[in-house]
Amino acid sequence: MSDWLLLILTMIDATVRVATPLVLAALAGLFSERSGIVDVGLEGKMLGAAFAAAAVAYVTGSPWLGLVAAIAAATALAMVHGLACITFNGNQVVSGMALNILMAGLAPTLAFAWFSQGGQTPLLGPGRRFEPIALPFADAFAQIPVLGEIYGRITGHNILVYAAAVSVPLVAWVIYRTRFGLRLRAVGENPSAVDTAGIFVGALRYRALLCNGLLCGLAGAYLSTAHGAGFVRDMTAGKGYLALAALIFGKWKPLPTLLACLLFAFTDALQARLQGVSLPVLGQVPVQAIQALPYLLTVLLLAGFVGRAMAPRAIGIPYVKER
Repeated sequence: MSDWLLLILTMIDATVRVATPLVLAALAGLFSERSGIVDVGLEGKMLGAAFAAAAVAYVTGSPWLGLVAAIAAATALAMVHGLACITFNGNQVVSGMALNILMAGLAPTLAFAWFSQGGQTPLLGPGRRFEPIALPFADAFAQIPVLGEIYGRITGHNILVYAAAVSVPLVAWVIYRTRFGLRLRAVGENPSAVDTAGIFVGALRYRALLCNGLLCGLAGAYLSTAHGAGFVRDMTAGKGYLALAALIFGKWKPLPTLLACLLFAFTDALQARLQGVSLPVLGQVPVQAIQALPYLLTVLLLAGFVGRAMAPRAIGIPYVKER
């Protein structure tokens, strides 16, 4: 196999791995923002889920119980966000940022108190984290030159990567082909009309946040029990904000959002491989400049290339039923 083909396969493999939490978090934001709830708290929910997954997986020895704990933690935080924004009509941006700040401090504090390892959980060994899954005929294809290498790259992922891949068409089907999706889109555009039709706006938005918590839980569990091997301080590293940017770049639609996540993940994977490499003319670029590539791309795309992104008309506006 040529070096170029190997490099391409390696980049695709890395892009898929990095994109997984972005896709799950962006789809989580899609549910909440389509219902009219601004969700800048994706980062905090992912961080809380990552800690819960790692802590429970280490104590119980089961990554599946860790996954359940991650979903429960993210859903609980989503319900707190809903309580502040839906029940008490609070500022949605402030509530989301409060969740981010809360979990940035609470998760390492709990990790230090419970495990005494400097704000992180112990490393998760085999059996305590999600391992790669071999798809059917992997051994047979491995004997075929080139094709075997390509198929091997496809099969070398864990179940949460495949869950993220399946979630995109599933979420698209829910949003555009179900009664719940129709009502969800309607409540984000004109909640008063939905209320007039006899549908409780608050209950519908809480259901959207339940979906949000489920997907954030999957994203957080992936970071600590699949992509990584334990929880460390600030391990989300801005992925919640990147997911929100991908959602805006994708104009609150599942497929364009997926493409935006893949683009951001590709730049993240690229910067990891450019560190320490001397480029023609430029020479060796500072590591800090290379690490800024995903965030620089985000700013450039949102500032000048995304076009006019039409958010749901009722987003960020608390709904108060007229009496």
